[in-house]
Amino acid sequence: MRSDLLSRRSILAAAASAALVSAMPAKAQTVAKPERIGIIGAGNIGSTIGGLWTRAGHEVMLSSRHPEELKGLVDSLGPKARAGTPAEAIAFGDVVLIAVPYKAYPQLAQDYAGAWKGKIVIDAGNATQARDGDVYAEVQAGGIASVSAKYLGTARVVRAFNAANYKLFAKNAHREGGRMAIPIAGDDPQALDAVAKLVRDAGFDPVTVGPLAKADSFAMGSPGFGLELTAPELGARLGGAR
Repeated sequence: MRSDLLSRRSILAAAASAALVSAMPAKAQTVAKPERIGIIGAGNIGSTIGGLWTRAGHEVMLSSRHPEELKGLVDSLGPKARAGTPAEAIAFGDVVLIAVPYKAYPQLAQDYAGAWKGKIVIDAGNATQARDGDVYAEVQAGGIASVSAKYLGTARVVRAFNAANYKLFAKNAHREGGRMAIPIAGDDPQALDAVAKLVRDAGFDPVTVGPLAKADSFAMGSPGFGLELTAPELGARLGGAR
């Protein structure tokens, strides 16, 4: 993975997203059984969701090739957060969240596929034409579900936290009047159950859309992307179940 994937600009943006989370009312309740969650990347999605998990009582390791640059970010997320390299984050986590630009997936597969083999991996990536080049072309040809399966296939992959901008996650976590629904898709029932719990702990309601192949229905650019619906509303839209 290129060493500039996490530039100083992205670290500052991540700190801003962490500030959004820390400014939210403290509605989260501490979980009975905390998980250890490794996060590959420390940008807007990784820091926002990681911050929601630390508020719930989970232990989180955000990562970059230069973890010393993440000190300010992890300090802002509190004592349950720490920094490490991607390899350290994978080893640390019972569950791993991938939150880096999609163009990095081929290199991630080359570097770490053996390390996350058999682990639950939450795939939060989306492919964009301007940023992701050849990998975007793969997604256009075969769909994001098949491309994620290609690069993350040694893991128990669940697509989640990819269906909205990070600002919507920070805005809607633990909201009153019907929680925001998060669509998830995967082929492993136990992995789906584990990720559904983490979705709830972050302040949302999970909607299991189906197997991994159904993940294209809520990828960026699809009708299921960017929605702020409740679980019954999203289930009716995408055909999933809570």
